[in-house]
Amino acid sequence: MKDLISKGLSLGLGLAVVSKEQIEKIVDELVKKGEVSTAESKELIHELFEKGEAEKKEMNARIHEQLEKLLKDLNIPTKADLERLEERIKNLENK
Repeated sequence: MKDLISKGLSLGLGLAVVSKEQIEKIVDELVKKGEVSTAESKELIHELFEKGEAEKKEMNARIHEQLEKLLKDLNIPTKADLERLEERIKNLENK
């Protein structure tokens, strides 16, 4: 049953966007319905929260990777590029 619940919560928007409070609320409802025992509920909440955090980190890494690719494709200068240019301008002005 825990696997089914875990898979069900992972679908849709995913665990990455579900808060710990939302997870607790969902699991509490399952306890009330008798689908999960009280003892299992704490472990299930922890597992789902940890899985959500892992998904969130993975999603952030993918977004960061895609943004870097987009900036490179659009040939937009990075902060480091701008800092190098500022340094070169300072050096040229001092000559």
